[in-house]
Amino acid sequence: MSTTYASSGVDTEAGDRAVELMKAHVEATHGPQVMGGVGAFAGLFDASELKRLPKPLLATSTDGVGTKVAIAQAMDIHDSIGFDLVGMVVDDIVVMGAKPLFMTDYIACGKVEPSRIAAIVSGVAKAAAEAGTALVGGETAEHPGLLGEHEYDVAGATTGVVDASAVLGAERVRPGDKVVGIASSGIHSNGYSLVRRIVADAKWELSQQVPEFGRTLGEELLEPTRLYTAPCLDLVESLNGDPAQGELPEDLPVRGFSHVTGGGLAANLARVLPSGLVARVDRSTWSVPPVFSVLSELGGVPQADAERTWNLGVGMVAVVAAEKADEAVAQLTAAGQSAWIMGEVAEYDASSSDLTGDDFTQGAKGVDGGAVLLTGAYSG
Repeated sequence: MSTTYASSGVDTEAGDRAVELMKAHVEATHGPQVMGGVGAFAGLFDASELKRLPKPLLATSTDGVGTKVAIAQAMDIHDSIGFDLVGMVVDDIVVMGAKPLFMTDYIACGKVEPSRIAAIVSGVAKAAAEAGTALVGGETAEHPGLLGEHEYDVAGATTGVVDASAVLGAERVRPGDKVVGIASSGIHSNGYSLVRRIVADAKWELSQQVPEFGRTLGEELLEPTRLYTAPCLDLVESLNGDPAQGELPEDLPVRGFSHVTGGGLAANLARVLPSGLVARVDRSTWSVPPVFSVLSELGGVPQADAERTWNLGVGMVAVVAAEKADEAVAQLTAAGQSAWIMGEVAEYDASSSDLTGDDFTQGAKGVDGGAVLLTGAYSG
């Protein structure tokens, strides 16, 4: 009896069929900058556009979507998870003011099922197109014996560009700046280990209707991550200017963004504030969406733990000069985003401050930055 690659669990022909099925979706993200098409060993991207910037800096980010893939696998719905992947990587570089240029994806699975792989990639491609970035390559790998036949995981990486004069971040934030919240579409891609534990302990089924959601539990949990790429970059260009058109002022009105992912609102906002400043965020300025309140009540999740795990309705935050905050809210609203002023930045003495407790966060994720104080109670 001979041993072949196929008998060990790897079907290269299935991989080829998957490529053929996904090819049109990938090519739909390609503009004239993408060279070589689909199937090459590496993706090529014409970077001539970088020449228009005085001092272009490349920005890069990589991420996955966590255990949300388990919900997609259980529901056998695979074409939405791509929006989560694109959102996690692309909007992380938008925080720096960078325009995404291209991205790649990686799918590891127990067994290549061509239509399933194509569905995953079609979602990635649709989201990439919405974010204005090209999907220039990827990899699908079979891992029999490591992953179950119907199991998979996804990861992605993106590269973008920002001029050195236009980089956003903590060093631009000033006392008196306003904190603008931009609504999330739901849980996005963080905290699903807690979600799945709550659902399992309560013995809820993904197929059951939940009145507060107006749809099934599974449909609510699979709601794709909202993409903030275009509205945030448009806001930057509108208020800060285009470095390719001339020298930018030192005091840019849009100071920076915070992508609210793992760790929740306070921890991620603190990362983009300088030491010595605190953002006072008023909870009463927004209502927590039903998915979070239902899960919190079902699992008996303390508010502090929910705030450290989920976005609770805020997917992106902009820090904007006070005199431009209303204009920023109006522009984001016109772009289809739900945006509002949720707080203000102020000075505080980190060495002597009596700000303590669950409502207070100082620094996060290895960044010894500023602080965030959550005040009040959520509306509704």
